[in-house]
Amino acid sequence: MVVVDARLSAAHWAKSKARQPLNLLTGLGREFTFYGSAVAGIPLAVVKYWRHIMRQVGDISFGGATVLAGGGAIGVVFAMSAVAATQVGIEGLRGLDLLGMGSLSGLLSAILNTRELAPVIASIALAAKVGTGFTAQLGSMRISEEISALDAMAIRSLPFLASTRLVSCLICVVPLYIVGLLSSYLASRLVIVTFAGQSAGTYDYYFHLMLTPTDILYSFVKAIVFATIIALVHCSYGYHAFGGPEGVGRAAGRALRTSILAIGIVDLLLTLALWGLVPSAPALGLP
Repeated sequence: MVVVDARLSAAHWAKSKARQPLNLLTGLGREFTFYGSAVAGIPLAVVKYWRHIMRQVGDISFGGATVLAGGGAIGVVFAMSAVAATQVGIEGLRGLDLLGMGSLSGLLSAILNTRELAPVIASIALAAKVGTGFTAQLGSMRISEEISALDAMAIRSLPFLASTRLVSCLICVVPLYIVGLLSSYLASRLVIVTFAGQSAGTYDYYFHLMLTPTDILYSFVKAIVFATIIALVHCSYGYHAFGGPEGVGRAAGRALRTSILAIGIVDLLLTLALWGLVPSAPALGLP
């Protein structure tokens, strides 16, 4: 009996390992089908469910409580961007001082905050605050069979639940990112000029020298792409959640992990696509 059980266990293990590639492809197909359907449902969501979109915009921006109590994403984006930019100011100034180039700290702030730090930090804050909320909301609706009830009432559940959240996220990302970008600029300047004592004129000169409209535009492109990824990934995990409340919790964790990993990969690809392998710095005479 022991030998038979061991053989059955080994066969079951081998069968499960053999099915892993198929399960992976099935999961990827399900995810990308959901993404395409959510994007395709945007016109229907805008026309028929615009009131739901406006309600979602309010929940994303300000939430149901005060900003200080964590009601919306504005306070989270502002705080996280300020803290990260403070670290950039401190470490950047220290590193440049070691090379005798401390006066270029404004240049470093303009490049790092605009091209890399601000869009990534704002997106991570959006995923942690808004994205997990999407997953929890849709997951709870799935396990309580509310999504099945919507389908039974001839309401297309995917556009109503996912496409509306995608549109609301795209509406909110621009003002939220403006808050995060300004917060990062102010925090870096506060640390370098006010606390470190660097000349305000020198800092502002190099900062404005390197801060070009093209860089700001590309930075907003990054933020919009990241917001799209966050909304699609988190809505998909919530929409397909199973296993009761525990399953919803697992889906929220996996969605956050997937979205942060996707942001890192897409950030690298967008940086290479927008600024090239060797970024230009016209203000310094570099093409």
